Amino acid sequence: IGLIKAIDRFELSREVEFTSFAIPYIVGEIKRFFRDSTWAVHVPRRLQELRVTLAKAKEELAGRLDRDPTVGELAAHLGLTDEEVIEGLIASNGYTAGSLDLPIGTEQNSAETITYGDIKGDLDPAIELVENLHALAPLLEGLGDRDREIVAMRFGQELTQAQIGERLGISQMHVSRLLNRLLTQLRKNMLAPN
Repeated sequence: IGLIKAIDRFELSREVEFTSFAIPYIVGEIKRFFRDSTWAVHVPRRLQELRVTLAKAKEELAGRLDRDPTVGELAAHLGLTDEEVIEGLIASNGYTAGSLDLPIGTEQNSAETITYGDIKGDLDPAIELVENLHALAPLLEGLGDRDREIVAMRFGQELTQAQIGERLGISQMHVSRLLNRLLTQLRKNMLAPN
């Protein structure tokens, strides 16, 4: 691509050798390719470029300070905010990705190797809620309009039983009985085997 760009833009009237003109285009395209395609995670270009700037600044400041620079020192040196520096440092983690099968040691009193996959990650506590909501949706659609409205007012709008009774023109006790019946029916249908 760099060669094609150089051919398109080359002019004999400049009296420059083609190779001298083409090399910067070719090198630029090679660098652009590696910059855009070697990241393990897609990161916006400005953060890719910030990673390089931060690496150079870190090296320079570490030489001056005889220690790793702080976020504040990097921000002051580069004329950026602390948040921008932190964002760049976090984004630089996306450059390489480690394998979950990478061994990190052995189990005590055992020859079994422990990997990152064994110790990282956990069950998402919200996944059960998502599954329950997914199973509940068709059951709610099977309710009558009034019943669905009562459930929506109680759990969607978080109205009290008295407020629901006022809106529907019935007593709070009647709303309580209706909700109890509806919830029992929904619970029974949720727990029923498919």
